[in-house]
Amino acid sequence: MNRSAEQRLEESGIALPMAPQPLGAYVPAVRVENLLFLSGTLPLEGGAPKFQGRIGNDIGIEDGRSAARLAALNALALARQHLGSLDRVTRIVRLTVSLAATAEFRDHAKVADGASELLATVFGAEKAPTRMVSGVLSLPAGAPVVVEILLEVD
Repeated sequence: MNRSAEQRLEESGIALPMAPQPLGAYVPAVRVENLLFLSGTLPLEGGAPKFQGRIGNDIGIEDGRSAARLAALNALALARQHLGSLDRVTRIVRLTVSLAATAEFRDHAKVADGASELLATVFGAEKAPTRMVSGVLSLPAGAPVVVEILLEVD
């Protein structure tokens, strides 16, 4: 049986948080035909950063993975808010993960896997996206991770 994204969430015991509010002058989601562009999301919990600092200095790989997963959960909450149901997602097109990391940090992919693995759990491996991961000097609110997702929707 082919399980829907909403069924997978429920079966996995994953509860989406409330969709985060924009931290600036932008909209959280824009739909253009069958594409839904989600603004970058941070690892916020209750509207406040759950993780702060630079990966490789203040934050280790496991907390970085948790931050990436939480940021992706917030992105999915935005998608559900915009679409009404994650079952309307037909494909994850692109996952972009930016990490505030030290210059010496080299395990970007391991941290980004926190977001990728969540998406695979919710949508299945057959809908896996392309991915771009990069290290940056700083991110909004002192966050260690920001996730941006592009979805194909019906």
